[in-house]
Amino acid sequence: MDNLLPPRISELQKQAGDISRQVLRPKAAEVDERCIWPAESLKVLAELGLTGLHVPMKLGGQEQGLLALAVVCEALAQGCASTAICFGMHSVGTAVIVAKATPYHEERFLTPIVREGCVATLALSEPATGSHFYFPQCSLEADGDHFVLNGDKQFVTSGGQADFYIVSSRASESGAAGEFNCLVVEKNQPGMEWQAPWRGFGMRGNSSRGLQLNRVRIPKANLLGQEGDQLWYIFEVIAPYFLMAMAGTYLGIAQAALDFVIDYVKQRPYGHSGKTLAQESFIPHEISRLWLAVEAARGLVHRSARLADSGDSEALVPVFMAKVAASEAATQVCQDGLRLCGGSAYRDNA
Repeated sequence: MDNLLPPRISELQKQAGDISRQVLRPKAAEVDERCIWPAESLKVLAELGLTGLHVPMKLGGQEQGLLALAVVCEALAQGCASTAICFGMHSVGTAVIVAKATPYHEERFLTPIVREGCVATLALSEPATGSHFYFPQCSLEADGDHFVLNGDKQFVTSGGQADFYIVSSRASESGAAGEFNCLVVEKNQPGMEWQAPWRGFGMRGNSSRGLQLNRVRIPKANLLGQEGDQLWYIFEVIAPYFLMAMAGTYLGIAQAALDFVIDYVKQRPYGHSGKTLAQESFIPHEISRLWLAVEAARGLVHRSARLADSGDSEALVPVFMAKVAASEAATQVCQDGLRLCGGSAYRDNA
């Protein structure tokens, strides 16, 4: 636990850690093995106010920024990475709505997030553009007081489970070339067709799936910001919040893996000598190297989050670096942990 955190964020860290140990961790294996969306865990997070992490206090939320997001995601990921990623994407979606929320957005979306436990998520990626999510191909046409949305989305976290989807599209015919929009699409709208879940190698409970939008009618009031101004959202909201949610989640995975390795080498004895792995001369050195990687990544994550929360105009680059450092730390700990724990680490329920 970071003793230098602001008091309120320390409280949130402890709260998330308690939930992670008591609620998330006992269900994590089943969530991952059976690809179960962690509805019960997210409900507990909502009941304790954590899903309102970025909602303004005037609406009953926590009104926190990137540092709180990183800290909470790390704590949750130590218990269940699938829950952490779903929570992280919910938090990014919430932050996008908050950024330029109208009174309508506050009543329609943000208040239900706090009071009813509604879940938000992003629907930006598309099959045709891959990671270039800032070039949406979904079309948008005006029809009276509504927009009509057509196109395909891919890798939608909490797909088919969330209540609100932040969907990107090309600007309508009233927008300039190259501009695009973000809108909130509410669940179960006519014309929304969900594809089969994507079953990957990890975080398998996040219900990631494709979405077909076939003439889905959206009230124009659901538009976020002004038509065509979404580059502002990309650099000011989506990128920093997405990167920090991922960085926190990867840190949690790294810390959980490191804790497992340390416990294992302390307990695993050699039959011929009675010594544990931890008593071998080179093991403490290897563990120290992994510990340093995790702590260095955590330091960079927290520093970059503080910079961004302070409004520093140059903070985005450190935020990118922090996400890279956290993901590399998680990879290093898991890879080296397999080597240090030997064959036992390669079996189910090691």
